Amino acid sequence: MEPRGQLPVVGAVAVGGALGASARYGAALLWPTPPHAFPWTTFTVNTAGCAALGVLMVLVAEAATAPHPLVRPFLGTGFCGGFTTFSTYTLDTQRLLAAGDPTRGLLYLAGTAVTALAAVWAGVAATRAVRARTRAGAAA
Repeated sequence: MEPRGQLPVVGAVAVGGALGASARYGAALLWPTPPHAFPWTTFTVNTAGCAALGVLMVLVAEAATAPHPLVRPFLGTGFCGGFTTFSTYTLDTQRLLAAGDPTRGLLYLAGTAVTALAAVWAGVAATRAVRARTRAGAAA
């Protein structure tokens, strides 16, 4: 595909990413993590972003009518990608380990990965359940 044909997608990802990163920054301002504390803000943001991605993928991939082609790049890659911060997750893990707290560091490392995957699964399952209930109610 010609590079110019990708400009709308790049623009959608950039705008979504800017909004997602701004939302994450706002969360960090509202709920700062003190030095040597467990990084609850990053943990919560990553979990919420993964759940939102699960919801989004069901709504986009299983929609009765095809959504606008820029919805997934804007919301998925852009907003959710900018909102979640797995780079900070790795830095937080390193910080906990370097501070001589291997138990919390390793729990955070494993706990975030497991929780993020569970959040995607929960987002998918909940969205499918709501859609099935809505369809059943409409058919009745």
